[in-house]
Amino acid sequence: MKVLVAGANGSTGRSILNHLGKNDNHEAIAMVRDNSQAETLEKLGASTTILADLEKELDHAVEGCDAIIFAAGSGSKTGPDKTTLVDEQGAIKLIEAAEKHGVKRFVMLSTVGADKPEVGSDDMKHYYKSKGNADEKLINSSLVYTIVRPGRLSYDSGNGKIRIAEKLEDYSGDIPREDVAKVIVESLDVQNTHGKIFEILTGDQDINEALKSL
Repeated sequence: MKVLVAGANGSTGRSILNHLGKNDNHEAIAMVRDNSQAETLEKLGASTTILADLEKELDHAVEGCDAIIFAAGSGSKTGPDKTTLVDEQGAIKLIEAAEKHGVKRFVMLSTVGADKPEVGSDDMKHYYKSKGNADEKLINSSLVYTIVRPGRLSYDSGNGKIRIAEKLEDYSGDIPREDVAKVIVESLDVQNTHGKIFEILTGDQDINEALKSL
């Protein structure tokens, strides 16, 4: 399966490439905005890279792909306008390009809170709303989707164990980006994740078993 990774140069995106590179069933294509990133990402696990920008035309990036992973984000240092352009409109443009070019599978990295932005703090409401709008576009598309909503992310080493539910009852704790990446990659092959939205945090259940339990 040829898998395009948007946000490949981010912290979670790089971990996604690493997991994809170890999976013989998939071929990772890293979307980059600068060709200087290509060598590093290919060493991490990308079979190739493609130059594309989520704020511009994306048709060429999705051609020939079987699946897309959206792990892009505007980052915490940018303002609301950039969040709208990347996290919301960038995702929507990629979903539309996928539909246009016959891509079937789309895995979205979203966030806890995307379904209820009004309960977020003042500095998070816009981010949650943007992610929620992108999720809604995907839900209403023709694509076979999976939407992964992690809680607070950490840079700790992953241990392959998570808590999972359509809605978690307890949001205490966090989850390593490495484990989020593994959840996203394994979701590509676990049919039980098709058409599902779920929340994750660190827990005591093996990732593959957790995904199959949905």
